[in-house]
Amino acid sequence: MKIRILNSAKNDLLSGYFFYERQEKGIGKYFLESLYSDIESLRLFAGIHPVFYGKYYRLLSKRFPFAIYYRIEDDQINIYAVLDCRRKPSWTRKRLTD
Repeated sequence: MKIRILNSAKNDLLSGYFFYERQEKGIGKYFLESLYSDIESLRLFAGIHPVFYGKYYRLLSKRFPFAIYYRIEDDQINIYAVLDCRRKPSWTRKRLTD
């Protein structure tokens, strides 16, 4: 199955990268490697995760407090957002329902 990371999710990944890179050099790269590994796992496990906001599956990252929100459309996995779980749930809800 093909995985497509939408621009909104790419921007989320870049924001996370810069956040962690400011904490300590090299952590941003580790963040991206970890998240891309989690995303790649969807080739095997897409569709088994709980559904949030009525339409998005949510995969929790194994190493960072981030959630990957995706949908399966036709024969493709579309990644819509990669969001920090430490944010207020109302912010996440607004982000995913706008």
